[in-house]
Amino acid sequence: MLNHSINRLNEQDCKTVENTTKNIEQNNHHAEQLRSVTNPGETTLSEAKLTETKSSERKATKLTESPLITPEQLKQQLIVSPFTKTFIKDSQKTIKSIINNQDDRLVVIIGPCSIHDPAAALEYAKQLKLMSHEFSQELLIVMRVFLEKPRTTLGWKGLINDPHLDQSYDVNEGLYSARKLLLAINELGLATATEFLNINVASHISDLISWGAIGARTSQSQSHRELASLFDFPIGFKNTTDGNTQIAIDAITSAKESHTLYLPNNQGQLSICTSVGNKNSHLILRGGKQPNYSQQSIDNACQQLKKAKHLSRLMVDCSHSNSDKDHLKQKLVARDIANYIKQGSQTVFGLMIESFLVQGRQSLSDITQLTYGQSTTDACINLEQSHDILTILAKAIKQMRDNKAHTSPILSVNTG
Repeated sequence: MLNHSINRLNEQDCKTVENTTKNIEQNNHHAEQLRSVTNPGETTLSEAKLTETKSSERKATKLTESPLITPEQLKQQLIVSPFTKTFIKDSQKTIKSIINNQDDRLVVIIGPCSIHDPAAALEYAKQLKLMSHEFSQELLIVMRVFLEKPRTTLGWKGLINDPHLDQSYDVNEGLYSARKLLLAINELGLATATEFLNINVASHISDLISWGAIGARTSQSQSHRELASLFDFPIGFKNTTDGNTQIAIDAITSAKESHTLYLPNNQGQLSICTSVGNKNSHLILRGGKQPNYSQQSIDNACQQLKKAKHLSRLMVDCSHSNSDKDHLKQKLVARDIANYIKQGSQTVFGLMIESFLVQGRQSLSDITQLTYGQSTTDACINLEQSHDILTILAKAIKQMRDNKAHTSPILSVNTG
């Protein structure tokens, strides 16, 4: 059980987490001081009063604009230590090794559907770090820290866009909160993953990411394919919402090549950039009109990848259409993938799971009555349920290794 596994963590690791937390608090205090100098009079997230606001009161009656904080300004306020930079680079390298079947562990991208409360997200990260330690021999656990929310029509667009949850769209505060959280999680020794939605703010946070995603609604976007080609860390492309995998595979083909694109530089100046291509772009199966995590669906997708001359390995999203949007069914998806692995399949290198402190979801209709640690977008499983799934996956990796050991040919030794 989860509590038992946490107790098993040795005292030295507990002290590491405790010391890291103190460092985070000191860094945050220093960052707030810098921030008050750089942006005098700006209201912080902790100072903001969350009040329920009718949508009609927030509708603009004329075009307005205000300056966006530059990546350089934000990075000066929230500085990455050399130790954390090394940790992120090492995490990126390890994920690449797993993708390319040079490391037989499984990548697990797990965390809230989207981040709306940085404090709850950091508390979740501390608990996830303990599980990451427990399963480190079989799983590489990366925290899902999704800061922007794509919408089919309308709705809350994520922490970066609306950190106060009240349609005030304090984007500069959102970027600050997002980077501050990513930095804190990495300083715990837990790698982070995110989806890139708005290409204009990608460089504000990309130096803190070990794995990235391009979502089902943007896999066909040329701008997002070009953006993916710019990153050194692995990027996964999801199949479209109707289940089309070829569009995502075409995106992989594009992202692996060099492109010329136009993006804000560190000083906020729109610049002409030339990418070198992302050789670790890959496919994510997230379901469509029906689930697509069956062995047959995976084999079909791998045949498409092979035809396009890509590595025939992919990631499976246990949520969304693969779970019929029922968060509890994520365990069923994970169990099936675990069985494939035990049977010797090497086509799946990773999974995505939506998880938070409290299971289920809640509405943003009254932000003064929110349950701490519960998702405001897609429903999530809780920590105990997450631990159960991670246990299933870890056992599958162990079984796969045992099977390999027993089937490996024994070399005869000539003693004559």
